[in-house]
Amino acid sequence: MKSYIYFIALLVFGLSTTTIEAQSANDIFRAAGSPHNPKVSVAFNKYYTAEGLATISKKIADAYPELVKRKSIGKSTQGRDIWMLAITDYSVGDADRKPAFYVDGNIHSNEIQGGEICTYTAWYLTESFKDVDYVKQMLKDRIFYIVPTINPDARNNYMKEGNTAHSPRAGLIALDDDSDGLFDEDGYDDLDNDGSITRMRRKNPNGNMIVDPLDPRKMIQIGPDDVVTAQRYENLGGEGIDNDGDGSINEDVPGYYDPNRDWGWKWQPDYIQRGAYKYPFSAPENRAVADFVLTRPNIAGAQSFHNSGGMILRGPGAEEDKETYNRVDARIYDAIGNKGAELLPGYRYMVVYKDLYSVFGGELDWFYGSRGVYTFTNEIFTGFAYYKNKNGDRDQAYKAEKDLLLGDGFTNWKPYNHPTYGEIEIGGFRKNVGRATPGFLLEEEAHRNMVFTFYHAHHMPLLSVDNITEKSIGNGLKEITAIIKNDRLMPTHASQDLKYKIERPDYIFLSGATVLAGMIVDNDDFNITTEQKNNPSKIKVDNIPGNSIIKVRWIVKGGGKVTVTVDSAKGGLISKKQS
Repeated sequence: MKSYIYFIALLVFGLSTTTIEAQSANDIFRAAGSPHNPKVSVAFNKYYTAEGLATISKKIADAYPELVKRKSIGKSTQGRDIWMLAITDYSVGDADRKPAFYVDGNIHSNEIQGGEICTYTAWYLTESFKDVDYVKQMLKDRIFYIVPTINPDARNNYMKEGNTAHSPRAGLIALDDDSDGLFDEDGYDDLDNDGSITRMRRKNPNGNMIVDPLDPRKMIQIGPDDVVTAQRYENLGGEGIDNDGDGSINEDVPGYYDPNRDWGWKWQPDYIQRGAYKYPFSAPENRAVADFVLTRPNIAGAQSFHNSGGMILRGPGAEEDKETYNRVDARIYDAIGNKGAELLPGYRYMVVYKDLYSVFGGELDWFYGSRGVYTFTNEIFTGFAYYKNKNGDRDQAYKAEKDLLLGDGFTNWKPYNHPTYGEIEIGGFRKNVGRATPGFLLEEEAHRNMVFTFYHAHHMPLLSVDNITEKSIGNGLKEITAIIKNDRLMPTHASQDLKYKIERPDYIFLSGATVLAGMIVDNDDFNITTEQKNNPSKIKVDNIPGNSIIKVRWIVKGGGKVTVTVDSAKGGLISKKQS
């Protein structure tokens, strides 16, 4: 009956029953570097709410069950799931033992690009797996843990409520400081309900601003020697009213809390580090990430996406912590960071405390300082992207908004009757201009930042048993020597890891014969070795350096062809049988 009614409705309203088919592969000419006919179609020229990102991640997981496992690693303050995609080739090896790369984004509410870049990375890995050998090999050897947004509540608040490009700058995690069921109720106010907090100005014969005669969008300040005949204005700041009747406007900002001051490394209280909350990991979002990471000792590299300014950042966050990053690890950071500056035109590789400001309790310092994981934070988007010739200033932003956005990023000045100021005008850049990458540039931004993470992940430890040799030494005894090779830049233990013994040592096993003695070969030419007298079949190695080898030796009795197995938390589990 329902089908009959639906058919009649189609006839009455003249609707077509034609089904829209997916694009035929025969109608597509492949563009290099992009999945050409993906199972999951996603437009990467727009931004998605937390629910939108969750829907996309589910579609990716459903389309590629052989490559993706999706799970919630915890709940946000307001009860939203924090979704994680674990991506690898599950048909090869033990996924939990592969070297792992962790990626997240959007810890700050207005720093939204990370959500799309993380999602693009997951999408690209899955959609390119069958066609791109680099991706196929990467997912054979590594596993990616991707968390598109670790702050879904604040992401939605920024997108759905009236905000500026910079507010709530600190990434308010939906904290209800005064327990009234609301937050952000006493800061700026979206007077015209257009979703963006712009600016207020008022005509004033004694004002110190005039409209730029070359660009009516801009206000310029009157110089001390200027002769002014044009209408003068005064700048009244961002949109807002006196919410609490105390005679001031926009001074009652919401409770300031910065989730990137909440991590448990060199944490400082609010009176020292502005934005700190109660204690390290006092936010459930960060606690969820920490709990996940602490149970994944295979994580060897990590990346967090923020905005803006076009920066590739490494720690230390504070000068007081500068001894944590020694020269050995700094060289590894420099090699990866400098390559990033090449892959990301207009970006600069920088050290937080030297080139920006001090940060205590930051995520990247926790990952390295507490877990020994090489970690970068990328500040996404720079004005260089507009014209590809210089980093932007305010004038360039006006120019690009006109030339490239065709006026889509600015609210033209319009009158408003303010309850305190009377007749004023409201106008200015919308909240999606300035920090957020424009839609037409977003996919390029996502791809370039993704390949930087791939370069970093590529240089996590890649171990192999390079050679196994046998030598008879008489009386039925044999000397078995194995060379363990690390073909990548990063060691199995960062210097910080070795200093504080964060992760267990690596172990090299011999099976298939009775082991009488085991040792590390320090110098083969001079036959200098370090014997391990206890449990000699399982040799303990503190570290397998990057682009280097470790040589081990056993004295054995009997047996046939032996097998050498390397067991490294960050380097994986690999074996080789003597040929």
